[in-house]
Amino acid sequence: MNQPNKFRSVVARSARAFTLCATASVIALTPMAAHAAGTLAGTDIVNTAQASYDGPSGPVTVDSNAVTIKVDELLDVTVASSDAGDIATDPSATSQVTTYQITNTGNGQEAFTLTADTAKGGDDFDTTFEQIVLDTNDNGVYDPGVDTIYTAGTNDPVLEADESTTIFVLSTIPATANDGERAEVELLAVAVTGSGAPGTSFAGAGDGGGDAVVGATGADSEDSSFFLIQSAEVALVKSATVVDPFGGAEAVPGAIITYQLVATVTGSGDLNNLVISDDIPDDTTYSAETITLEGAGLTDSDADADAGSYDGTEIVVDLGTVPGGQTRTITFQVTID
Repeated sequence: MNQPNKFRSVVARSARAFTLCATASVIALTPMAAHAAGTLAGTDIVNTAQASYDGPSGPVTVDSNAVTIKVDELLDVTVASSDAGDIATDPSATSQVTTYQITNTGNGQEAFTLTADTAKGGDDFDTTFEQIVLDTNDNGVYDPGVDTIYTAGTNDPVLEADESTTIFVLSTIPATANDGERAEVELLAVAVTGSGAPGTSFAGAGDGGGDAVVGATGADSEDSSFFLIQSAEVALVKSATVVDPFGGAEAVPGAIITYQLVATVTGSGDLNNLVISDDIPDDTTYSAETITLEGAGLTDSDADADAGSYDGTEIVVDLGTVPGGQTRTITFQVTID
């Protein structure tokens, strides 16, 4: 007489187990493969529950209907500057490059539109936008004529889940930019499928046929790089002292003139290949081997390793690279004919 009650108890326990299994099939979506945002969009998660009990003729197993859940696409992206610190540049420089990495942190294939902002507030000056360029050969370095110019809506970069790509922004530095000033250049990437508040859903628009759901980034991201003006300029001051044959300072024939040239470099940058030259004046004769640099004698020959030379008409001193804030002093002598 107790067997029917026992049977009902077994079925009830099995039914509860079925309910728990079916619920778990909806909640437990942890994937086996590691992806930025989990299981790939379009993946079907299929689960079937079972009920088993002891029937009159032995154990019986009953399968539930299969429950299939299609994983939606999560729309997420990150943009990160690849530039290590400020990029040194000069006023009026063209095709100055800032570099960024875009990563699809969603779980499906997605295209992204790109926008550069070279007029950010809060910096010292604005650059002039030239173009956005895609790193066609994936070497992380801007290669003119090799990398592809970006046109929004035409060649938006399409990235698989977890895939990254390098993007360059080219700018012109204004001539009015001053030494020590900074400019911000921002790159923005937005998912083509859609963006907005996290959780916003686009029905049927997901990769693989499911919905597309905006993730934590809002399906857009931006980051900035900075230019820093490091310019330099030189001021050259020339002076002369005269010593006449009688111990005085009269400019008479036979008097020796010592010319002094002081080159002062100002600014935070360097001056490269700085060369100082001076023609020997008419009605004078150059005094051989009298060129000095910072008080040290230089030879007249241009075939040796020192910085000085005399070619019969002028003295030349090659100063090389001189940092801002430094001076170089040159002297040489002539005799009044």
